[in-house]
Amino acid sequence: MKTQKDGCSLRGWAVLLLLLVWVAPASLEDVYRYHEAVLRLVDGLNQRSSEANLYGLLEREREPDLDGDYNPHLPKHVGFTVQETVCSKKSGKSVETCDFKENGKRKYCSGTIGLEEPLDFLDDLICEWN
Repeated sequence: MKTQKDGCSLRGWAVLLLLLVWVAPASLEDVYRYHEAVLRLVDGLNQRSSEANLYGLLEREREPDLDGDYNPHLPKHVGFTVQETVCSKKSGKSVETCDFKENGKRKYCSGTIGLEEPLDFLDDLICEWN
């Protein structure tokens, strides 16, 4: 049997869903662009690395706050951890298809990126061994 409480709960979810559909598109686009920018940074890191194996994205910090004073035109802080994979750079494999090497080396990287097209990668990315 449906109660009044159940009806209020359904209305609440419907309102929340409507708000998400109305507000979220720009935020979701920026979150996607942020994640893509991090993946491009990992690719660039692999291209410049003198290591024999590729590094894959192990973990990334939460995307910049997209509420309140968020401005997509300003550079954003980025932080992520990469780990050595079992794939050699010479293999030509995509890093997304490579497993992480057991006890592989890890690096924490941080810096700033721009999210406007074309994605702007600032040269202040610093990576340190973990």
